[in-house]
Amino acid sequence: MIIIITLLLLGSLVSNLSFTASVNVRIVNGNEATPHSRPYMVSVQKNRRHVCGGFLISDQFVLTAANCRNNTEILTVVAGAHDLTNINENHVRISVSTYNRPPEYNPDLWSPIIADLMILKLATNVQLNNNINTIPIPLRSREIKVNTNCSVAGWGFVANGGPLSLTLREANVKIKNNTNCAARWGQIYVAPQMMCVYGSGGSCDGDLGGPLVCDNTAVGVTSFSSSNRCNDPNLPNVYTKISAFLPWIQSILTT
Repeated sequence: MIIIITLLLLGSLVSNLSFTASVNVRIVNGNEATPHSRPYMVSVQKNRRHVCGGFLISDQFVLTAANCRNNTEILTVVAGAHDLTNINENHVRISVSTYNRPPEYNPDLWSPIIADLMILKLATNVQLNNNINTIPIPLRSREIKVNTNCSVAGWGFVANGGPLSLTLREANVKIKNNTNCAARWGQIYVAPQMMCVYGSGGSCDGDLGGPLVCDNTAVGVTSFSSSNRCNDPNLPNVYTKISAFLPWIQSILTT
């Protein structure tokens, strides 16, 4: 699924400067991950084709981005994969029983893209093993220190315009100062709910919904970036801050 939106830079950016932002982002300038070194990663698929990343936060729930689905699409989740085309990996495909998005999320509101989270409840609990496992999320609201070493991963495009990667790729990134993020993106950057990163590699098309991982904890969900250039330092990749939505997440997990 390719979703491209056109927004107007506001606030501290130059007035009347227009740009496009993509909510379907991918790993560029990264490396192939060691197979199954990130067992929490899942491929979110439509019609058996990869559309987004996601990650297991329990044996029944996957966290991804709200923009990965419109209100009518049927999605499935593939867990335990490294090479999405390798049937000998014994990865598993699971149906989704419910799609849950925060009440603040508005699919018709593209500027700013707020509350870009979705929790998929799986139709059957996944069997956890060496290749399929969960990743913790923050237990309380907190800010990640600037320049903290983190990482992103996904099966998205490896360069502007493609192609998609068949194998899971990863890149190291660092947390960027919120003030700088807001200066780059203007008023569409909502600091209490978002965070952005910098690095030689990063997310691009097809990686929407994947985790931003710091200290072995998923702290963000890949949300949007520049559509003109993957991992553009002038418009850094933006992630939804998981800790800003902990009460809502807990309410879904305990329903």
